[in-house]
Amino acid sequence: MQNKTPVIVIFAPTASGKTALMRDLFSYSGSSFILKGKAEVISADSMAVYNELDIGTAKPDVSFCSEIPHHLINMTSYKNQFSVADFVTNADRECNEIWSRGKIPVVAGGTGFYIRAFLMGLPETPESDPKLRIELKERCAREGKDVLYKELCEKDPVSAKKIHPNDEYRILRALEVFYLTGKPRSSFELSASFRPDFDFCPVFLEPPREVLFERIAQRVEMMFEMGLEKEVRDLISSGAKAEDPGMQAIGYREFFMSQDTNEIKKMIIHNSCKYAKKQYTYIRDLPVSTNVSYMGREEDKDKLKQIIADFILSKNVI
Repeated sequence: MQNKTPVIVIFAPTASGKTALMRDLFSYSGSSFILKGKAEVISADSMAVYNELDIGTAKPDVSFCSEIPHHLINMTSYKNQFSVADFVTNADRECNEIWSRGKIPVVAGGTGFYIRAFLMGLPETPESDPKLRIELKERCAREGKDVLYKELCEKDPVSAKKIHPNDEYRILRALEVFYLTGKPRSSFELSASFRPDFDFCPVFLEPPREVLFERIAQRVEMMFEMGLEKEVRDLISSGAKAEDPGMQAIGYREFFMSQDTNEIKKMIIHNSCKYAKKQYTYIRDLPVSTNVSYMGREEDKDKLKQIIADFILSKNVI
């Protein structure tokens, strides 16, 4: 019996074909005899945790979840913050529970800072100071988050670049770290090696960018055909605000910027492509991984099947 829980980690940029790949690799209807029925998926998508966000997050539907069990989706309301620390804590628990059931845990998704923190561990930033946090919240209510975001840009431009101007929670946390330590949050580095808690098999899908951008445009069109606009308009009518954590997701925040559907669609495509470029940068920060130039071809799938099957077979679970 292995001392460490084995975990397959699949990082897949937006619209790279991850859902189809998961079905082909792990479902009973898939083509891999060795892998079918052997895994449960832990979603590494920072927006799939929100109950009410379905179309814009490309969340796995009920049918797909009946084929392959999924975890860490529909965890909370879009009004609540779900942090990277929440993700790592929950993902750790789910991995161990899945392994205890005799299945292989697969952490899969496109939220790079989730994947990186899961593999490398969380940076050792100081614990929250309740008094300082209250003071910053009061300042935010009094002066507005734009003022505090500008302050963060001056104190910690590296962190500010990674935080959306509407993301009040992360703006306040970054300022809190700076005022507690005198150092920018970006100076608290991640470990240079994988966590020893698990036995990781990290695989990173890298579709050619021009192919990926074309798929993103097609996916956005499909989302609107599926009713994305109605989904978001209904949420806004029921009280959703731009500053709500879930409403800061691409595919949702753009509806607070314009009333013109075509303009919103263009913004979503632009922002999604911009985000996809950022996703590639997370790959470069990791010490050991298998990168696959993935286009959804049979030869791409065969390569992935072999990598993952070799890993599973080495654990003596099948």
